[in-house]
Amino acid sequence: MGDTGAVRPSGMPRCCDQEPNPMPRLALYTLLVCVLAVAAAVVSFAQGSFLGIVWVLLAGLSSNMTWYYYRRAKLERAARATAASQ
Repeated sequence: MGDTGAVRPSGMPRCCDQEPNPMPRLALYTLLVCVLAVAAAVVSFAQGSFLGIVWVLLAGLSSNMTWYYYRRAKLERAARATAASQ
């Protein structure tokens, strides 16, 4: 009838039995936006439009967001591993 949220004998909740994703979903989405923005900037500049500057700025913003979300997930995994080992 569903998960009751019971705690396992090891002390870890049932949800934590799964391996964490190597990269969080938001980081993957922002990485995809970054790649698409770079491609749009290349196409825009190739066509002689200066609108590519906006795409370059968007690529920079999304790459920073990718780095932030990846780093945050990495630190959370490290904190969880430290808490589990104590």
